[in-house]
Amino acid sequence: METIGKETGRTARPHRNTEKLPMIHDANQSCDFTGYDADTLMKETARLRKLITKRGTLEILIPLCCSTNPVRYIKFRNTLKGFSSKTLAIRLKELEKGGILERRAYNEIPPRVEYNLTNKGQELVESVS
Repeated sequence: METIGKETGRTARPHRNTEKLPMIHDANQSCDFTGYDADTLMKETARLRKLITKRGTLEILIPLCCSTNPVRYIKFRNTLKGFSSKTLAIRLKELEKGGILERRAYNEIPPRVEYNLTNKGQELVESVS
């Protein structure tokens, strides 16, 4: 047995369940990243992880993934209690810049702004849920 720490004197117990997870051998279910640069994929993954773990990001994505209709800014404001308008605007801009949301502004009075998930955003939501 391996010692965890000198101060505690506790020891680690051997892991009893040595069963390995099954491998997917079906060619239709393979995950193929051929042609992608590993460094680029790792950087993009880290950037997306940082973005979706920020407060409010998932709360913004939920109304978008539950409907094919665009979601208006005012719906986000009414749904996300405890968020300032500034924080909501910043998070929406970050999601738009990340290619997860598409923003459509209409030249109307009162102003109307709608948001949709992009294909990348849809894939992200499906992978998280």
